Amino acid sequence: MRPADQRSTPTLTPQAASALRGGVVGNFIDQLHIFLPLLVLAPALPELTGSHSTAASATVVVMAMLLGRPIGGVIFGRLSDLVGRTRTTTIAIAGTAACTLGLALTPGHEVIGAAAIWWVLIMRFLGGIFIAGEYSAAIPLAMEWSRPRLRGLYSGLIMSMAPWAQAVLAVITWCLLRLLDPQAYSSWGWRLPFVASAVGSLLLLRFYRRRVTDRQLPEPSARIRLSQLLIGAHRRSFWQLFGMMTGLWLMTNLVVIALPSILRTEAGLDASSVAWVMASAAAVQAIVMAWTGHASTSTGRRDFFVLWGIFAAATAPVVWLVLVSSSSMLVLVALACCLQAVTVTGYGPVGAYLAESFPPAIRSTGYGSAYSLSIVAPALHPFWLPPLQHAVGNRTAAVGLLVCAGLMVAGCARLGRPEDQPDLASSPTSRTFDHVAS
Repeated sequence: MRPADQRSTPTLTPQAASALRGGVVGNFIDQLHIFLPLLVLAPALPELTGSHSTAASATVVVMAMLLGRPIGGVIFGRLSDLVGRTRTTTIAIAGTAACTLGLALTPGHEVIGAAAIWWVLIMRFLGGIFIAGEYSAAIPLAMEWSRPRLRGLYSGLIMSMAPWAQAVLAVITWCLLRLLDPQAYSSWGWRLPFVASAVGSLLLLRFYRRRVTDRQLPEPSARIRLSQLLIGAHRRSFWQLFGMMTGLWLMTNLVVIALPSILRTEAGLDASSVAWVMASAAAVQAIVMAWTGHASTSTGRRDFFVLWGIFAAATAPVVWLVLVSSSSMLVLVALACCLQAVTVTGYGPVGAYLAESFPPAIRSTGYGSAYSLSIVAPALHPFWLPPLQHAVGNRTAAVGLLVCAGLMVAGCARLGRPEDQPDLASSPTSRTFDHVAS
C-alpha cells in the first residue's frame, strides 16, 4: 500500500494520535521528574543532607541531573536512530521510573549520614541520562507523525508540559506544606510526589508498549556516523542550534531555576508564597508557549526565533529589574508571569525546529545532542556566575546575561537555513507506516 500523505489526511490516524498523545503526556511526566528536587525535595533537604549543607546540596542536586542529560541525549539519541524511536523510549521510561523510585526510598541523614546525599546525586545523574533519552526519542517520533501545518502547535503543546508540570508540583508542594507539619514533610511527605511520578512513568511505559509505533524504521544503509553531526555534513545545523539552545538555557537558569531563590532572599517570601508565585508564572508560561509553537508555523521557525530573541533581549531586563525591586505579592506574581512570558515561552517551537533540522537517519541524535549538550555551560552557573556578580553586581550581571541570551537566540537562529516544514517521514531511504483508519 502506498504511504498516505499526512498533509491531505483530514483526521489523525490512530498511530499518529497515540504518538502525539505519548509525546504530550510523556513530556509532562518527564518534567515532573525534572522539577521534583527543585520544588518538592528542597524543603526537606536538611533531612537528607544535614542543615549545615542545605544551600550547597540544593545546587549540586539540580546540577547532577542537568549534567547527566547531555550524556543521555547522545547515547539514547544515537540508539533511537539505530533501533527505533519507540523501543528507545520504552527503555528510557523504565530507567527514569527506577531512578525516581530510588530517590523516594532514600534514607535520611540520621540513618546513613553523608551517604544519603551521595545516593541522591547518583540517582539524579542517572535520571538525567534516562530523561534525556525519553525526549530525544519520543519528541522526534511525535513530530514525525504530525502533519506539517499543525507541527508547530503540537510542538508548543509538548513543550508547554514543562511549565504545567512545574505549576502542578508547586501547588502540590504548597498543599503538603500546609497539611503536614515540618517533621512529617521532611520525613515522608516529600516522598509521595516522587512515588506518584514513578507510577506515572510505569503507566506511560505500558501505553507506549501497547499503542505507539514508529512511523519509519531505521535503514541500516542510511546510518550516519556521529562525527557527521559535529564536524561533518550536519555540523552547520548542529552548532547553530547548539548556540541558540545555549541562549534559551541561559534564560531558563535565570527566570526559572534561580527565581525561587531570588524570591526568598530579595523579596523575603516564605516557601508557600514562592510556590504560589512559581505556579502562577508557570501556568502563564504554558499558555503562551503553546501559542508560540503554533505562531512559528506562520512566521517560519527561523524568523520566529530571530524576532523572539530580540524581543526577549529588549524586554526581559526591564521586567527583571522591576521584579527584584518589588515587595507586593500581587506585583511579584504579575511580574514573574510577565518575565517568563517574554523569555522561556520561546521554547514553544523548539520540538518542531530541532526535528526539522536533521534527516531521519540522524534526527534523534541531532535533537538530543543539540538540546542537551547546550545545557552544560548554563548548568555550571554556580561556578561562573558568583565571580561575575562580584565583579559587576548582582543586578548588572542578571541584566547583561538576559540581553546576551536573547541576542544569542536571535543571532544563532539567523544563521539557520529557511525551512519548508516538510513531512518528516518523507525520505528516499525511510520505510514509513502511515496506516489510515478505516
